[in-house]
Amino acid sequence: MPATYEPLDVNTDTTTTKTILHEVIPLTGTIVSGTYDSPDGTSFNIKNYTHGMFQSVYDYPFLSSSANHIFDLTVCLHSASFLTSSGTAFVAGTDSTQKTKKINTYTQFAQVLLGFEDPDLNTCEVFESDLSVVDDNINQMKEVFIIPFSRLVTKDQIKKGSFSITLGTGSHANPFANNDCDARLKIQDLSASAQGGTSPQVGGDYGVLYVSSGSNPFVTNILNGKTHGAAGAEDDHLAVGAIFYQAGIAVITGSVFDDVSGSFILSEGLAGDQTFSQAMTGSAISASCDAIRHRISDISFNNSTEINSTIYFCRLPVNKFNYSTNPTYTSASQIQVKNDFSDLPVAYVSTIGLYNTRNELLAVAKLSEPLKKTPQNELTIRVRLDY
Repeated sequence: MPATYEPLDVNTDTTTTKTILHEVIPLTGTIVSGTYDSPDGTSFNIKNYTHGMFQSVYDYPFLSSSANHIFDLTVCLHSASFLTSSGTAFVAGTDSTQKTKKINTYTQFAQVLLGFEDPDLNTCEVFESDLSVVDDNINQMKEVFIIPFSRLVTKDQIKKGSFSITLGTGSHANPFANNDCDARLKIQDLSASAQGGTSPQVGGDYGVLYVSSGSNPFVTNILNGKTHGAAGAEDDHLAVGAIFYQAGIAVITGSVFDDVSGSFILSEGLAGDQTFSQAMTGSAISASCDAIRHRISDISFNNSTEINSTIYFCRLPVNKFNYSTNPTYTSASQIQVKNDFSDLPVAYVSTIGLYNTRNELLAVAKLSEPLKKTPQNELTIRVRLDY
């Protein structure tokens, strides 16, 4: 009876490896702004909730079983924001403007991503557009919009140095052009890479998001005159946010929609023309999210998936696996693959089975084509299990 099983030595016949796979994720403005519109203007792929704390964007009408959740969007502010100071319209707060929910949302994200500044006082850190989260009141972002991406698109994490989002700074009617000039504002994690340019926090590594100057006069304005929440201009770039790679969350300061004059109109509607600050203090979260989505041209990044593999080296020595137990291998005690009695036995390997100690089949590997095995050759077949 020919040998059927060959034991594997875990010390010499197995090894492990890790592979990082990347996938490009392009999210166009047609999906973000609402691809499937009803006659009344409602977008079927944009989901609002009764709690009103954020919106969800899908790639298909969200009631369909084929719909995939892409990302959420919300606006929020710190309790010490200048918008909550005395003399502003937001101090009293109303249910319609959701002041408490905006502050609570900011606190929740800050706690999860940055942790506590003072655990005894139950105060959280403040988002900053630099790599040093310390209580120095420098580069703090207290009025922000946040984009948490679905795990479906980010996988294990967003690849460092690959994130970009393009915003429109034109009029509400034509957000991506201004007097025949390109009005797009591109924001990227320019300084981040696998080798550095990031900072570890409670919510994982994060990198700084920069907007670079160019032909867009709006960019020149915000570079020349920095406003509340914006970081300092450095090497012709302006820090305007942070991207948390493992969490898959982008945090961008609202001042990116604020030029020097402070008169940039973010939205138009029943509430009248509103700047970002006016939208934060005078509109519900869903209305502000609608205005921001209307100005997103595209989002792009590479996700990362870690593939862990175990590799088994299945060795077929010269004196084994030269025969087959297949009933068609012999006929009337004659081996079918031999022409003469004196010929060497021949077998063709097409399948490898991996068994446990009880000879129970656990995995099967198929070869792309059969390999010839005789008493004059030895085979080593590499079997990889990914998980």
